[in-house]
Amino acid sequence: MLRYTLKRIVGVIPTLIIVVTFVFFFVRLIPGDPARLVAGEQATLDAVEAVRVQLGLDQPIHIQYIKYVGGLLRGDLGMSLRTKRPVLTEVAARYGNTMALTFASLVWSTVAGVILGVWSGKNRGKWQDFSGMTLAVSGISLPNFWIGFLLIMLFSVKLRWFPTTGVGSWKNLVLPAIALGTSIAAIIARFTRSSIVEVLKEDYIRTARAKGLREKTVTWGHAFRNSMISVVTVVGLQFGFLLGGSVVTEAVFAYPGLGQLLVESVNYRDYPAIQSLILIFSLQFIVINLIVDILYAILNPEIKLS
Repeated sequence: MLRYTLKRIVGVIPTLIIVVTFVFFFVRLIPGDPARLVAGEQATLDAVEAVRVQLGLDQPIHIQYIKYVGGLLRGDLGMSLRTKRPVLTEVAARYGNTMALTFASLVWSTVAGVILGVWSGKNRGKWQDFSGMTLAVSGISLPNFWIGFLLIMLFSVKLRWFPTTGVGSWKNLVLPAIALGTSIAAIIARFTRSSIVEVLKEDYIRTARAKGLREKTVTWGHAFRNSMISVVTVVGLQFGFLLGGSVVTEAVFAYPGLGQLLVESVNYRDYPAIQSLILIFSLQFIVINLIVDILYAILNPEIKLS
């Protein structure tokens, strides 16, 4: 297991190099002049040029790239053009908020998605299956921002049960977590249903029923356990999407996380912050994929680590 893990970690390096290179050059295609934004709209051309020199934007692009990579190797993500603070400090101040929102979304969506998927798969072709998959399709079809606005209108404006913005209380997480996790719950439900339907066709399921085992034992003790590999795959991948896909939801609820920080950075053409945030999102996704692969072997020892 250790050898396999080390092998996968080494294999991540080329991917990170590609991501770093792509992000560095891609953000520079964003329209707008960061030097002008930093200097101010009323600044003279000389003042703007002085800011450009100060930020190092006057140097050749390959020199900027080499300096950027050198900073990453030293653990330096650069200085935010918007706040004049280290990007690492900006990220650290909001990372916990995004992780809290992500975990809250993942927990409820996984539980709801698995229960709905098992319920639909166990009752394939019946009204329970039709109702469950209708909910799943609706969850996938409805955009997160629309669900967010609907939740705000109902539970914040009308009923006044939950706040619309801010952090500090579990109540601040409820509405953003529901909005962010709705599509994830729907995806997990569909994959769980498909997996359960396939497993219930296996011979050992018929044997278990022939032995007189209770249906709950057959469903949860045999069918669900053997369908966990595909479910874990989906949950792991969706966790990665949640970490990087919270941008819209955080913007709707003015939630101070990495997603909102990315929106603010793009609006300000804050190159160092944009590069660092996308790199962090990519690294998280890569790490989660590694964890999912290792969980394969834990859930099913027959899988060879190669």
